[in-house]
Amino acid sequence: MTIRLAIFDCDGTLVDGQAAVCDAMEAGFAAAQLPVPERHEIRRIVGLSLPQAIGILAPQASQEQRALAVQAYKDSFFNTRQTGQLHEPLFDGIEALLRQLHADDWQLAVATGKSDRGLQGCLEMHGLSDLFISLQTADRHPSKPHPSMIEQCLADAGARTDNTVMIGDTTFDIDMAVNAGVRAIGVDWGYHTKDELLSAGAVAVAEDAQHLGSLL
Repeated sequence: MTIRLAIFDCDGTLVDGQAAVCDAMEAGFAAAQLPVPERHEIRRIVGLSLPQAIGILAPQASQEQRALAVQAYKDSFFNTRQTGQLHEPLFDGIEALLRQLHADDWQLAVATGKSDRGLQGCLEMHGLSDLFISLQTADRHPSKPHPSMIEQCLADAGARTDNTVMIGDTTFDIDMAVNAGVRAIGVDWGYHTKDELLSAGAVAVAEDAQHLGSLL
């Protein structure tokens, strides 16, 4: 039996978490006494692991400042979730698509720059945890576009590269797919543009969840 594996990014692909990410990043920079980046700059780095993202946004910062910003970001995000204020809605049609793929015997996985705690909380909030065979995060892997997360998804699912697709909204996702030797499909409701995704190597860019389903 051929195992078909669909690997999804999370922020900007499954859920719209840009406000939460920007709020937490601003809190992190303030705690480290660093100049707070513009929100459009923050949105451009969503998908990278947190230390790498902060390094790009604050290249002048010391290691101590970066470490402080990372911890303050995590604390802010955790506190927002614990107090019930975190808003990470699923994009339209995503839940139905995931459930249909699962019913059609696709193996599903996530490869994200979120932490283990952040991803688990997000999926539990939406009641989707049981749909995924593999959950890979920045806690246990090098940052995208290193292929490590996809390689672990392949191992967990027992899938081959030629029957696997990576779905994401940033060039970091597409580059990771290319590095892992799997097909990449972009989505145009996230953080990078359609032209950027195609230039990075996406075979197609979905306009909405229904279109994504037809591409799969």
